[in-house]
Amino acid sequence: MPPPALPVGLSVPEWYFPIMRDPATRDSQADSLCRFRGQLYDIERHQGDARMTDENDALFRPYTLGDLPLPNRIIMAPLTRSRSKQPGDIPWELNATYYAQRAGAGLIIAEATQVSPQGKGYAFTPGIHSDDQVAGWRKVTTAVHEAGGRIHLQLWHVGRISRPELQPDGARPVAPSAIRPEGAQTFIDADSGMVDVLEPRALDTGEIPGIVEQYRHGAGNARRAGFDGVEIHAANGYLLDQFIRSGTNRRDDEYGGSLENRLRFPLMVVEAVTQVWGGERTGIRVSPTGTFNDMHDDDPVATYGAFASRLDDSGIAYIEVVEDSFQGNAASGRPEAVIRAIREGFRGTCIGNGNYSADEARERIDAGLCDLVSFGRPFISNPDLPERLRRSAPLNDWDMATFYGGDEHGYTDYPALGQQ
Repeated sequence: MPPPALPVGLSVPEWYFPIMRDPATRDSQADSLCRFRGQLYDIERHQGDARMTDENDALFRPYTLGDLPLPNRIIMAPLTRSRSKQPGDIPWELNATYYAQRAGAGLIIAEATQVSPQGKGYAFTPGIHSDDQVAGWRKVTTAVHEAGGRIHLQLWHVGRISRPELQPDGARPVAPSAIRPEGAQTFIDADSGMVDVLEPRALDTGEIPGIVEQYRHGAGNARRAGFDGVEIHAANGYLLDQFIRSGTNRRDDEYGGSLENRLRFPLMVVEAVTQVWGGERTGIRVSPTGTFNDMHDDDPVATYGAFASRLDDSGIAYIEVVEDSFQGNAASGRPEAVIRAIREGFRGTCIGNGNYSADEARERIDAGLCDLVSFGRPFISNPDLPERLRRSAPLNDWDMATFYGGDEHGYTDYPALGQQ
């Protein structure tokens, strides 16, 4: 009778490091056999994840992010789901259930949340500018904390990616420059379908400090709502990204033109938010080579290397880098030169994001290319994603038709292990 497979749940390094092969075995199968507590086992027939324990698995080594201890390095990426309660864009019990289901993440970064009515770009996305929204988010943070989790809020202003129908008093959306994003679309209500974004209005110089205060107000409200920290959204073609990148910022004042000027407004936002939260509880998201929402930069290595250096000076805890995206990427694969420039300029934590498998995440963490990895779509369909990765269990498929808007279907009804 051949040796049995190693039982699921047995911690491999108890016997695997060093490998103790059976000295009595002399056939070609010897390299896959070992003894553990008197029993001969077949390594290759192990039925679970037989490579490593949590101590040796890069994804499950504990980590301190700023001053926040994380039990693992699997981050839930911010994911727009468009399921806030109406009217008022208010988080509610359904959202609390969704996030609590995913509390096993090392950290949840909650979905992009508009810091003001002007910052809204899509129907049904939540805000963090009203008392009702703060109370709604408090339901979410309480549920996550009771489930043992940690959660940051992503602070968002969409800039030009909006429509007058979504803006206060039907105003035109704002941007650094009056450049219409080709191909960019949004949805304005449940029946509109996707509609084209129009040409925005360029912000006056004197308006920009007021938008900085919108971020400050949102950051303060996130504290009131019980979050563990915040992430500033400076990616994916939204307002701060529009100021950073040369393709969308054609201004000739102190907020445009030179690289230093293009970084000025985003760094003002960083300063305002860290004054509320402190650097150790503040992060930022960037997408240096992302093309979503008609974005590009003439020299992303120089732009994001300089930005990373200035962010290092600010004392923030982390940069989350969208390295690759199903929504579009100018690079072929991960932009390694940009990633190196960010890593060289920023001494804090780097979170890799974008089309990661568990194995690639482990490899890049071990290689020092990032410290943590954020997963998006796998968390949508796998509320217990960390446990599935721990066991090398199969993943549920996601349903793209239910990503944005709707009810509990495709939101809180994906099964965890043992429920299938």
